Amino acid sequence: MRIDGGCHCGHVTYEAEIDPAQVSICHCTDCQTLTGSPFRVTVLTARQNIRLTGSPPRLYAKTGDNGRRRLQYFCPECGSPIFTAGEGDEADSWGIRWGSIRQRRDLVPRRQIWCRSALPWIHGLGGLPGAETDA
Repeated sequence: MRIDGGCHCGHVTYEAEIDPAQVSICHCTDCQTLTGSPFRVTVLTARQNIRLTGSPPRLYAKTGDNGRRRLQYFCPECGSPIFTAGEGDEADSWGIRWGSIRQRRDLVPRRQIWCRSALPWIHGLGGLPGAETDA
């Protein structure tokens, strides 16, 4: 599936070819901290499937909950997270941050990871007021 997207301010933009079956939810504490929410949604694809169409993102490296270093790509203007990647043997596998994708409505997560860090109330949200509407 062909997707496109970018950061909140439009400075960093991209196009990519992805497999919609590679959408996942991560509950790790790094993803919680980076998003300010209880989880992060990411689409995995190979680096060669991503083409930058705007300005390049900036990056920093951090060791994650799993002990592996991850590269975090973000917009230098607005700070929006765009991509993540590993190093060494994992350098070709990139994660596209779901919030940066324009076609996100069509991308349903197929798996969840780091569930031991999931907040206990997350699965009861369907019964909250507004869950059925755009309230």
